[in-house]
Amino acid sequence: MLSSLKKQPADRIIGLSAMYNADPRDTKIDLGVGVYKDAGGNTPIMRAIKTAEQRLWNDETTKTYTALIGDGGFHNAMADLILADSVDRSRVSYCATPGGTGAVHHVLELVKMTGTDATVWFSDPTWGNHLSIAKHVGVPVEKYGYFDADTRAVDFDKMIADLGRVSAGDVVVLHGCCHNPTGANLNETQWGLVADLLLEKGAVPFIDIAYQGFGDGLQEDAFGTRLLAGKFPEMFIAASCSKNFGIYRERCGLIMAISADGDASAITQGNLAYVNRQNFSFPPDHGARLVTMVLTDPELRADWEAELEDVRLGMLKARQGLADALRAECGSDRFGFLADHRGMFSRVGATEAQVDQLREEHGIYMVFDSRLNIAGVTEDKIETIAKAIIAVGI
Repeated sequence: MLSSLKKQPADRIIGLSAMYNADPRDTKIDLGVGVYKDAGGNTPIMRAIKTAEQRLWNDETTKTYTALIGDGGFHNAMADLILADSVDRSRVSYCATPGGTGAVHHVLELVKMTGTDATVWFSDPTWGNHLSIAKHVGVPVEKYGYFDADTRAVDFDKMIADLGRVSAGDVVVLHGCCHNPTGANLNETQWGLVADLLLEKGAVPFIDIAYQGFGDGLQEDAFGTRLLAGKFPEMFIAASCSKNFGIYRERCGLIMAISADGDASAITQGNLAYVNRQNFSFPPDHGARLVTMVLTDPELRADWEAELEDVRLGMLKARQGLADALRAECGSDRFGFLADHRGMFSRVGATEAQVDQLREEHGIYMVFDSRLNIAGVTEDKIETIAKAIIAVGI
């Protein structure tokens, strides 16, 4: 039986990490895998999470299952964080999942279960695993233009033109903030225009929000999600706690599905529970419990928000520093977009051959499409990175 399996394509980003680990050079720089790192190259446990974990260790009395959809306290805390008062909560159903990836998978599975043959639209480019999951689940896929490779900004005219081809009932995936892999984001006016167009077309928005608090701030980064939640009769949200709470290995994610009314929401809720049951039964709870404790304890929340703000400002400083260093090296402002982008990622505009050259000749690792992780751009490495980027002719 197993001999009949076909070889699957290797995940290139995971493979890049293996190449980096095998590289013996002391001067190597990791700008590849999308994990936050501090100035020392470490991915720290956030202070509030560590404190919550210590309290949980002392106070936890059972390891029995939570509900099929996860703990209600987690649902409510995350809805407060992401949705605030943008939608009547009676219309929202929930499902805790193993990470944001699990949430994306389950939403696409639910879309397929509707039997509507809805097409799912993704930005071009988008997070690579989006398309892989969609293919695995077996939903029809289309792409809409999003990024201008010349200006390194949102190609809004192309985006609107392509979304004009969306049919009623189609699902349109939008990055809630800090677009991965480009770092180029919609402004508030553009969010409003997209919302109006998708309402007119009768489409269903699907927000993937994995970096809230990494861009312009916790409230600002939720703007688009809240705007759409207040306008649309139906909507999906896949949220990840990996980045902004630093709990990558705890695999903590959440689906929030908005239905037309409370009765429809109850049916949606039952289907979300069914999807969990068929995949893994009960979701993991440890990370969700820590997030809930942090969000609902005023002292822990204040400390978390302060540390998250330090992370955000540190990445903005790295962006500006790299843009300035590149300006000094090349004598132009063609890399100024780095300071304008938000979140952990930007595309620097290198060819795959130039990315290979950066890795082989300079020990600088970035994803093949020239996506770099800005969190890896520490102050002591900025000049080295800038010189290498110009040296390979980008």
